[in-house]
Amino acid sequence: MCTAITYKTKNSYFGRNLDLEYSYKETVTITPRNYKFNFRKVGDIDNHYAIIGMAYVENNYPLYYDAINEKGLGMAGLNFPDNADYKNEQVDKDNIAPFEFIPWVLSQCSNINEAKELLNKINIVKINFSEQLTASPLHWIIADKESSITVECVKEGLKIYDNPVGVLTNNPTFDIHMFNLNNYMNLSIEPPINNFSKKLNLNTYSRGMGALGLPGDLSSASRFVKATFTKMNSLSGDSESESISQFFHILTSVEQQRGCVHMGENKYEITIYSSCCNMDKGIYYYTTYENNQITGVNMNNENLEGTELISYDLIKGQQILIQN
Repeated sequence: MCTAITYKTKNSYFGRNLDLEYSYKETVTITPRNYKFNFRKVGDIDNHYAIIGMAYVENNYPLYYDAINEKGLGMAGLNFPDNADYKNEQVDKDNIAPFEFIPWVLSQCSNINEAKELLNKINIVKINFSEQLTASPLHWIIADKESSITVECVKEGLKIYDNPVGVLTNNPTFDIHMFNLNNYMNLSIEPPINNFSKKLNLNTYSRGMGALGLPGDLSSASRFVKATFTKMNSLSGDSESESISQFFHILTSVEQQRGCVHMGENKYEITIYSSCCNMDKGIYYYTTYENNQITGVNMNNENLEGTELISYDLIKGQQILIQN
């Protein structure tokens, strides 16, 4: 289960929590402009926008979980079990496997409008990366510096939703998540007033009571509401430090702690990593479950004209500063 958000101050930011009970030894991976993308059913792309994101690299292919390109377009895939429905090949469409979807879009598109044009021709097909790595049931959030969309391949076909809140979690489908927000329109950052009864003298006894009823559990529907409320009311300064700090605080409000979601046997879902991408500067920031320190990788510090993937192992050990 996962949560993805967008955020805007002076710069624009995009990132997510990856919530799972296991890790694939993912790395921060930069795909330079001249790395050759081989696609299973469409033509290869030899030259494209540079990409940075979190990926599991297998056979020299970046299986991106989330990423941005050098133009400031971001994309993340989130678990979508039972709803994702990949299709058979169609002769009049660009047949793209789920694991190719992020590279296919980010290699060619610089903004949401270009992504929408590309999506008009796409068919997400049932193709596994390998026998060991089968296709994950996913839906996606795509965002540029001004707006975002949600893409879901379901039984009825490919659904593309404008995403006015810039938030995505998991099940149910995005339209239901948005409708569910109607149930929480009474929430407020202000102290509540007594609408219960004029006959009773009811008073606030604590700060924050205007948000009584805001979900706090770890289900995807509740995380969508909480992340949306937190993000839509979130304030920070415009500096890079203030912006990324606030971004991670928003994600922390819906993170998963080991022991709270039992997956059977001795497995527990946790927030394996949280990411925050500066879409204007091409910097990928992250924290891990054991390491709260924010670590950054700047794609522009690398040779983006190269042909080989560049990967950085995650710093997972806790970084503690002893001050005395």
